[in-house]
Amino acid sequence: MSKKTDTELGMDAVITRRDLIHDAGVATLAMALGPGIVAAAPADGAAAASKPSATDYPPVRTGLRGSHPGAFESAHALAREGRSFPEPVDLDQHFDLVIVGAGISGLAAAHFYRQRFGADKRILLLENHDDFGGHARRNEFHQSGRMVLSMGGTHNLEWWNFGATVQAFLKDHGVDVELMRERKQFSYGHGATNSPAMWFDAATYGENRLVVKCDLSDRLDAATIDQMPISEAGRESFKRFYAANEDVLEHLDEAQAEDYLCSISYPEFLRRHGGLTEDAVQLFAKLEHGGWGVEMRALSAMEAMESGSPGAHLLGESWDSERWSYPVAMWPDGNASLARLQVAALIPDVAPGTTAANVALARFNYAALDRAGNPVRLRLNSTVINTANTEDGVAVSYVNDGTVLRVTAEHCVLACYHSVIPHLCPTLPQSQREALEYQVKHPLLLTNVLIRNTDALDRLGVDLVRCPGRLMERLFTFRGINTGGYEHAIDDSGSVSLIFWGSISPPEDAVDIKSQLRASRAIMLGLTLEDYEREVRTVLDGLLGPAGFDVRRDVLAITVNRWPHGYAYEYLDLWDPDWPRGEAPHEIARKPFGRIAIANTDAAATAYTHTAIEQAWRSVQELPTPGPVDASEEAAQP
Repeated sequence: MSKKTDTELGMDAVITRRDLIHDAGVATLAMALGPGIVAAAPADGAAAASKPSATDYPPVRTGLRGSHPGAFESAHALAREGRSFPEPVDLDQHFDLVIVGAGISGLAAAHFYRQRFGADKRILLLENHDDFGGHARRNEFHQSGRMVLSMGGTHNLEWWNFGATVQAFLKDHGVDVELMRERKQFSYGHGATNSPAMWFDAATYGENRLVVKCDLSDRLDAATIDQMPISEAGRESFKRFYAANEDVLEHLDEAQAEDYLCSISYPEFLRRHGGLTEDAVQLFAKLEHGGWGVEMRALSAMEAMESGSPGAHLLGESWDSERWSYPVAMWPDGNASLARLQVAALIPDVAPGTTAANVALARFNYAALDRAGNPVRLRLNSTVINTANTEDGVAVSYVNDGTVLRVTAEHCVLACYHSVIPHLCPTLPQSQREALEYQVKHPLLLTNVLIRNTDALDRLGVDLVRCPGRLMERLFTFRGINTGGYEHAIDDSGSVSLIFWGSISPPEDAVDIKSQLRASRAIMLGLTLEDYEREVRTVLDGLLGPAGFDVRRDVLAITVNRWPHGYAYEYLDLWDPDWPRGEAPHEIARKPFGRIAIANTDAAATAYTHTAIEQAWRSVQELPTPGPVDASEEAAQP
């Protein structure tokens, strides 16, 4: 099959000029930033009157989002290039607390600070992106003539892990997890008749072929395996693997077996004990791109099987016949609605009357985020470059619109990722700097594609589709979450966001985990919007084109949420030792330093919303009471 041209893929279609313009204000940033990207025009005159403007409402911006142009250049200049900045302009603004980062953890820190020190305390949140919420990013589309919501990062609430602090926090914000679960039909595409499915692309496998009801984590039958366009030897190895029923480690006791499974990579386990050929093993390579943000070669056999990958049947266990289930609570924009509830509570003027019952539909007035006189202020497009303890508190310097500015405060909470903190706070003890730098975050990619309708998907009977040979490993539609006042039925065949979810494969010569993560990040940032758009159109044309999908007509908008610093670094069997309690890098890294405390999920070494909240609470409790802090107290911090 010949490769299609960009014109045939619709790369010259009106979407490129009309729907992907980045906010014009970003182009004026002194540190920025690449060619402009286009903004969505309304589908018709009626929509034009009600559609929010990309100029003043970030959720509707399309193109390169997540870590967007203008959000990271100052931080890269500081951390990568060691660049010095001009002396800051003092704003003569003093706060009780300055928070670096307005994600869920930073916003929660503001909530807990007011609980501890009083609701009248003056708080400033500094956020380097043009929107709040951190990875909890709202993507809002109006190109089809109606509002379609989707998530741009953080997905859901894993309520079964909530402790008392998180439960109380959610109650304070009116969140009813049980009601949310009752109003969720969404199941990551598993509900479609022929899903999960696997799409083999011509560039990788020699032909485009969709294999339905093909889930590598379930016991595949010979007929399904025979449809896979891999080698005959590969297909036969799959048949033997899925038919096996034995205990390949029966010569080991339980402890020895566990140690062994933690010491061998999952792909090597499949080769050595599953008998799979290399082309069969390759189909598993990206299976956890979305869930873990890593290649399967980075995970031990134990970690992979605990995450649902097959192999337990080679240890004497029976196949799990239960249907896939993931009983999380969700909003129609992911956990962006939680961030919106937090902002509405902290700064009521931004969205008066907003509650958990209407948060998904509420319009937020971004012009009210940073108004003088409000006890809590949130300043966007502000990249912090230095935090320092002083005799009177803390001084915080940041870059906004190319100008270096400085504010002061009684306290500071760093609710940003760990590896940047040594550059923001260079006087930290060396042991703490090393611990902070140890935690390299996992890149995450979540691309939302607004499609005109689901007709082609419905004809094929698929929703969740894995694409083992492509840049982004899987796709599914995002509908059936009827919370926060928003309604989008699971069987609605109209316009919908089709989510491409995953990470970026590192090159094979990136061997250790941190080399893999850094290489993935570099590739992610090096790809242009056109690269991502071309990938989306190529996949949709090959997958859905035979069922009537026209990539020139049916792709209405594309939003690429790239998170080069995505999931928190979690310790992995193959790469990290088992540290004694209190001596793990994240425990050393998060120690307070004078009047500066540290929040965020890195501080727990787990990438979950509830840990972001818990670490915010801990950071606020660690702040000293107002008053002078002896210089020796700062020096004594380990």
